[in-house]
Amino acid sequence: MTASTGPSHGSRGGRRSAASVPDLVARAREGDARAVARLISLVEDESPLLREVMTALAPFTGHAQIVGITGSPGVGKSTSTNALVAELRGAGRRVGVLAVDPSSPFSGGALLGDRVRMQDHATDRDVYIRSMASRGHLGGLAWTTPQALRVLDAAGCDVVLIETVGVGQSEVEIAGLADTTLVLMAPGMGDGIQAAKAGILEIGDVYVVNKADRDGVDQVRRELRSMLAMGERRDGRWKPPIVTTVAVEARGLDEVVAEIHRHRAWLVESGELDVRRARRARDEIEAIAMTALRARWGDLHGHASLDGLAASVADGTSDPYSAADELVAAISA
Repeated sequence: MTASTGPSHGSRGGRRSAASVPDLVARAREGDARAVARLISLVEDESPLLREVMTALAPFTGHAQIVGITGSPGVGKSTSTNALVAELRGAGRRVGVLAVDPSSPFSGGALLGDRVRMQDHATDRDVYIRSMASRGHLGGLAWTTPQALRVLDAAGCDVVLIETVGVGQSEVEIAGLADTTLVLMAPGMGDGIQAAKAGILEIGDVYVVNKADRDGVDQVRRELRSMLAMGERRDGRWKPPIVTTVAVEARGLDEVVAEIHRHRAWLVESGELDVRRARRARDEIEAIAMTALRARWGDLHGHASLDGLAASVADGTSDPYSAADELVAAISA
């Protein structure tokens, strides 16, 4: 697949040339980058065709290895992602990249400055790169990311890399979406304190200390080892390795890929892969259901019944719990 960095801007489904969902899925399965781009745009635009798209994709999903890449701004996530793509391609893997960027306050689209350095792979038919706008979502991921992952999975990507915006504490959300989570750090950036504060020491499967040609790399490794030794892992069995890299020179990336493969083997052997994917599906279902409920809530917001409930709580003739129960009953009716 040819690399693509173009984000979606707003709801444009009605202005695009018509193409049937089965046709788009068939072309995406054959590696047609335009069809993949169109399907992801349908996801981002919340198209009325989205249900049909997900139904058509479902039989072809569940094969890709999902790798999340997270860390504080400035640690070299984009450079590391670019180098990882090259390493994986050298091993013959088809790679998809979802780079979740901050949203433009004007267009709602992704700000693509960091994607420029990924143009090394723009002519590779077995690499697909897509920037997605977070659109104000605080978890470092766009809420549509799980559906975009399904598109790349069904399109035949062996590995999908998700690079997050780097927003700090909320970024731990990546652990719920990835099979393997890489946490990037760098010397001289106060990562030790921030890591403990953000809780990312609980979610990383592989820790990567990038910019290892700088002073202070040994101190970062010592701090990490100490914090990991004190911390209590969620699974209690996998011991996260610490790898040093200089991503701009592609140094140490072979070891990172080796640890990703080792973690994948452990996930399969231990049964943790099935556990994580079931949890991911549950979260995705819940998110879709909550979105539908919020839409119904929007229909009621400002409705006379809500105003009446608010007035009864304000004047003391009712309480907020009773009023909430009535509102929920109205939404469910």
